[in-house]
Amino acid sequence: MKRVAILGSTGSIGRQSLEVISENPDKFQVEVLTCNKNAPLLISQSEKYRPNAVVVQDDQFYKEVHAALDPLDIKVYSGENALVSIVEMDSIDIVLTALVGYSGLLPTVNAIRARKPIALANKETMVVAGEMITRLARENGINIFPVDSEHSAIFQCLVGEFHNPIEKVILTASGGPFRGKSRDELGSVTKKQALDHPNWDMGAKITIDSATLMNKGLEVIEAKWLFGLELSQIEVVVHPQSIIHSMVQFQDGSIKAQMGLPDMRLPIQYALSYPERFETKFQRFDFRNYPSLTFEKPDTKTFRNLALAFEVGKKGGNHPCILNAANEIAVREFLKDQIGFLEIPDVIEKCLNKVSFIKNPELEDFVNTDKETRIIAKEYIN
Repeated sequence: MKRVAILGSTGSIGRQSLEVISENPDKFQVEVLTCNKNAPLLISQSEKYRPNAVVVQDDQFYKEVHAALDPLDIKVYSGENALVSIVEMDSIDIVLTALVGYSGLLPTVNAIRARKPIALANKETMVVAGEMITRLARENGINIFPVDSEHSAIFQCLVGEFHNPIEKVILTASGGPFRGKSRDELGSVTKKQALDHPNWDMGAKITIDSATLMNKGLEVIEAKWLFGLELSQIEVVVHPQSIIHSMVQFQDGSIKAQMGLPDMRLPIQYALSYPERFETKFQRFDFRNYPSLTFEKPDTKTFRNLALAFEVGKKGGNHPCILNAANEIAVREFLKDQIGFLEIPDVIEKCLNKVSFIKNPELEDFVNTDKETRIIAKEYIN
């Protein structure tokens, strides 16, 4: 029985993680649940799964959650410090980080220091501080199991191949809802259109990132650190059907691909169950329903965020942190109808040019860079 802490249990990945646990009650037990503001759903989840403890980040919801869960003998905590420290509990066997954006960094760092294996669905942690995270994981002898479908695909392709050098990895992208659109067409797109992803059901932030191709850019940087690659070893191809989740090409030229219907429950379960594969009732892929699988080169001139991510990944230092913070602010303001779709990369470039570059940042530098970037991004937008 593996005891799981789910950071961000009320989000899309968190909810699907609980579905996986429900399907495997003899394999997994919920130990900790956390949320930011969605107190009613956190209460409902806790009543069903009976965790040892929960954290609601926003202090104003503490009384509501405590009143509901205290009679069930469930410990209730609130605030940022509680979120960071809860991962130290001795009873936790694995931490699934499903928080959105930069908020996943400090809890993940603390979980690694507490020697907890990580199932990582928070790509921004590796984007912001990939070098530091991988170093900490090595020093503490901790495995990081990728949950993103693309990185899980690469990980699955590498099982049994860890002794064979990688020539390159190929990350697939659906292309999002605006694949093939020109800049002129993108100038008038709405929030509703951007949130209409053709293949995946995800939260608002990651769906917008998919529409701008920033999600794929963040995944490029994440792949660099997860698999010890150079940026020149990472290629992105647009694969509209989202059946091949990513590929690995080895030095002999052979390519392995991991395939399946778009369903995040599979990579979630694999991260939690590795090295085993548990039986599932998930819908199976049928080649007869997909007579052709197609691939295209991404349009990085129209979708500038992907090109920016490659540039930032090469420069390193605190630039990925700047990229991530500026993008989080830009996406938030787009969702509030304060800026247009094409202004998102403008905000990011402005911040990359203005925030001071730090070649070898430490944790405090990442914290300060994130704060400074958000201030500059907001000033630029206002």
